[in-house]
Amino acid sequence: MSGPLVSVVVCTNRGGPYLDEALRSVGAQTYDAVECVLVDDGVPDPAALAGLLAPFPDVRVVRTETSGISAARNRGLAEARGELVAFLDDDDRWDPRRLELQVPALAADPALVAGYCGLRTIDADGIVLVEADQVPVASRVDVARGRGGMLLPNLLLRRSAVESVGSFSTRFRTAEDLDLVLRLSALGGFGFVPDALVDYRHHGQNTTARYRQLAASIRAVVRDQERAALQAGDEPLVAALRERDAANDRFAAWSAARSVRAALRARDVGRALGDIGWAARFAPRAPLLWLRQRVRRRP
Repeated sequence: MSGPLVSVVVCTNRGGPYLDEALRSVGAQTYDAVECVLVDDGVPDPAALAGLLAPFPDVRVVRTETSGISAARNRGLAEARGELVAFLDDDDRWDPRRLELQVPALAADPALVAGYCGLRTIDADGIVLVEADQVPVASRVDVARGRGGMLLPNLLLRRSAVESVGSFSTRFRTAEDLDLVLRLSALGGFGFVPDALVDYRHHGQNTTARYRQLAASIRAVVRDQERAALQAGDEPLVAALRERDAANDRFAAWSAARSVRAALRARDVGRALGDIGWAARFAPRAPLLWLRQRVRRRP
């Protein structure tokens, strides 16, 4: 081994058409101290999954009953032997240099609880839709505001730090990575490697496509943290979390508007009205927030 062992945890409840590419991207890493743990979270056809995994004999498979993504990730974390851990979704892929570049940046500074890198968005065919736009963060307040662009796919985590904050909360079916990042930010800093080393795949089956559930989970996570910050008397952190809450309202309204347009193109008036009604209830202040943001951006 040329450095600390990295445990790569892959959780899947489907196998899917992209799993082969995801695992090949782990095998192609130019950093050699790597183990891969795959958590089979109740895949309906274990034989089909076994066929997909046949070319990867070094992948250690752990089968569980369907338990949800947070519990599956916690199981993978419990099975991991590495000092550092990265979570790879079964439809994403890595640049071969990812760990070679990220591990030294994290290992060199014990004050860091995690590191993150540039992340691009690709489509089902691997075509780049959005280039990486992540930036470094200077403080916990920056993390609370969402300035860095951290998502679980582009994080490399110090396992001891994750375990010390209680790992992934099973309260949340989505936004569990945001909850973890905000809790970790109380312990230390986040190192940054600007290279685009992770490709996040956007397609019709992504969890993030379920925008109502995602927006509700983000609100719950942020407001949990806001209550804790209020109790601690941390006014800058409270203000940052309120900014994040307002940004989530804008996201909810934007996502609803996008869904309305799609419904109208499909001539599904009922769905469009449902989206409008949900947005009006969930984020009634979003239009005003959007207007204020536009005014502030004017020269």
